[in-house]
Amino acid sequence: MATPDLELNVRRVALIGLGEVGTILATDLKANYPELAIVAFDLLHDKPAMQQKAQDLSIRLATSLSQAVEESQLIFSAVTAAQALSVAEQAATLIGRGQTFLDLNSVSPNTKRQAAEFISRHGGEYVDVAVMAPFPPARLKTPLLLGGKQAQATRLWLNARGFNSQVHSTEVGEASAIKMCRSVMIKGLEALTTECLSAARQYGVEKEVLASLHASFPSLGWDDKLPHYLISRVAEHGKRRAEEMREVVKTLEDVGVVPHQSKATVETQQGFIDALTAHSLSYRDLVPFDWEKTVDRLYKSH
Repeated sequence: MATPDLELNVRRVALIGLGEVGTILATDLKANYPELAIVAFDLLHDKPAMQQKAQDLSIRLATSLSQAVEESQLIFSAVTAAQALSVAEQAATLIGRGQTFLDLNSVSPNTKRQAAEFISRHGGEYVDVAVMAPFPPARLKTPLLLGGKQAQATRLWLNARGFNSQVHSTEVGEASAIKMCRSVMIKGLEALTTECLSAARQYGVEKEVLASLHASFPSLGWDDKLPHYLISRVAEHGKRRAEEMREVVKTLEDVGVVPHQSKATVETQQGFIDALTAHSLSYRDLVPFDWEKTVDRLYKSH
């Protein structure tokens, strides 16, 4: 087991999930630490597009989780919330001493604790990583909160390679509690904006509504880019956000807080994606994103 105040000795890194976060990690780790061996595993590993992505990133694409994890001292898990616990359970049987599992997924504190139990049972180290802002545009400078016995050693390694991490606690789950409670507000604001302005647009009063919001909160940018940004996040990531908010619901229920608003946020985030799908639209079809044009396409039959 690594000494907590020493930096990890890492020669090879595994990335589980080569989506937005995994791609940024691969790109920037290669740039900042070219001698580091990087291998990725993604459920879409057999798809030509994923194989081309790995080739463009100059990393190895594994054909199995075990192939990615073996001989990797550091394992980043950046999958969907729905897959997070399953990935940790599968990885646990493949790793042991000298290997550290970094769980970047947005799940409840109790889900993180379950994952940590799986990993530690087989001799591996587990670090709870709470990602406190979107990875783009800050990329490796995105603030990360770490939790777990190996958090300090992990912080030293990460920050030496351009990350922006800090240790919150040696206990797993506390960092994620901060993240998930924050998501009640952030993902809720996205959902409220989507619902509010979709209705306002149908009544032809969106300019007046935005002017009123700007008057109440003049520093936020309601009269500029904020509405486009908030609704674009739902259009691009609503499915993933709905999964995260289901974990937020668990987070609240686990401490006896009734999650009325968080349940509604799940419905709005997922509902917007369902509406796009029903109109054969994806986020790529909407770029450059304009919330008014998007809403018009969804409600054109009304």
